[in-house]
Amino acid sequence: MIDKLDMVKRRYEELGRLIAQPEVATNPRSLRELGKERTGLERTVMLYQQYKAATRALEETESLLGDNNIEAEMATLAREEVGGLRQQRDNFLHQIKLSLLVEDPNDSKDVIVEIRGGTGGDEASLFAADLFRMYSRYAQFRRWQVEIIDSSQSEVGGFKELVFEVKGKGAYSHLKYERGVHRVQRVPVTESSGRIHTSTATVAVLPEAKEVEVDINPSDLREEFFHSSGAGGQNVNKVTTAVRLVHIPTGITAVCQDERSQIKNRTKAMAVLRARLFNMEQQKQSRDIEENRRSQVGSGERAEKIRTYNFPQNRVTDHRLGLTFHNLDQIMDGALGELLENLSLKEQAQQLESAFGDSKTG
Repeated sequence: MIDKLDMVKRRYEELGRLIAQPEVATNPRSLRELGKERTGLERTVMLYQQYKAATRALEETESLLGDNNIEAEMATLAREEVGGLRQQRDNFLHQIKLSLLVEDPNDSKDVIVEIRGGTGGDEASLFAADLFRMYSRYAQFRRWQVEIIDSSQSEVGGFKELVFEVKGKGAYSHLKYERGVHRVQRVPVTESSGRIHTSTATVAVLPEAKEVEVDINPSDLREEFFHSSGAGGQNVNKVTTAVRLVHIPTGITAVCQDERSQIKNRTKAMAVLRARLFNMEQQKQSRDIEENRRSQVGSGERAEKIRTYNFPQNRVTDHRLGLTFHNLDQIMDGALGELLENLSLKEQAQQLESAFGDSKTG
């Protein structure tokens, strides 16, 4: 790894010299590209310099301890300093490893979230509505914007299916951990005997794709317009504002009927369609990351859960972490921060293990 860090340092210095050249300084595009690359290397180089300084200091102090003529008091101070320097060096090394990990290029993107009721009928649809509220509250805490794109309500007031957009800094980097099957254990409002039921809902999280990332040929697109069937007041069922877009080559469909304007509905439907096509393309390029869109959430069966919400015992268990949190009421009110932070740390540890063969510092 030291050889790699030396190469990074040399490239960083080379970029500094290139940026200073007149032909680059007067070329905005080259200046921007080289500047971006240099900025991306800067943290690693600074950490490497700190690591080397801590290593030198550690070696000097250890050599001092090897002197047979050292005074007892001085030796005690040196041993204490060795411990601190060793910890400092190991911390710099850990931070360097993190800086060398390849970032998910989608982390800074907005997201399209799809929630569907799974096993459990009406209770599953009610749970889907609860999950939407949980994510909406979390988004509110982070000052993100949430907009419903399409929804299908159940007779009991839940959602059979709900598609919504979350816009905000780092939305995908946080919400990507929510994709999968969520299981709930509670007494449904429709249960007269007080028996606990188990139901599920599936969550898919798709990074939004820009037009330049997904090229959709207009001839491959079929557009259908119809009357909205959801909430919307006087406008519903009177004006043809709802839009359905079908990508003919893949059969992928996107619907939006939440807005009163046909133009706005089409814009939102296009965003969903691009996200789904972008996700499909990513799956083809990297099956290790995500086999396909269906595998992201499974079939909705109870055994495929990533998390269980147990209402009678006020606990939430994340099965990927193997951790249980005894504050279900707060989590359902949007307090997802600690849970998502643990999932992020677990992902980092796995990446470190894969890249360096050791997820620990040192």
